[in-house]
Amino acid sequence: QLPLVERGGDSVQPEGSLRLSCGASEISLDFRAVGWFRQAPGKEREALLCISSADRIEYYAAAAKGRFFISRDYDANEVYLRMIDLEREDTARYYCAARDYYCSDREADYDKWGQGTEVTVSS
Repeated sequence: QLPLVERGGDSVQPEGSLRLSCGASEISLDFRAVGWFRQAPGKEREALLCISSADRIEYYAAAAKGRFFISRDYDANEVYLRMIDLEREDTARYYCAARDYYCSDREADYDKWGQGTEVTVSS
């Protein structure tokens, strides 16, 4: 069983919105940076954005700026990805990943991953 669990993936129409969650039952996310990645069909996985253990947010993908927002709930031990104005090009499997303290846009820097959740944007 993977240490992180993503939830919230769904099929939505263009211009719709979704909120994905990333939770952990056996590890604490308190001192960890959590990043969101996605892999679209036929493409490599890409880094979207990340929230550090100090709640500093870093954006990596141009598609995420202005439309994707990351936040965390320490009590719930969860990190959220809020997406608005979704486009067909946002169709992908979305993953969260965790590493100690600092954000990174490199997959290899993250040691905890989830199985991903599917987001489909179509009319």
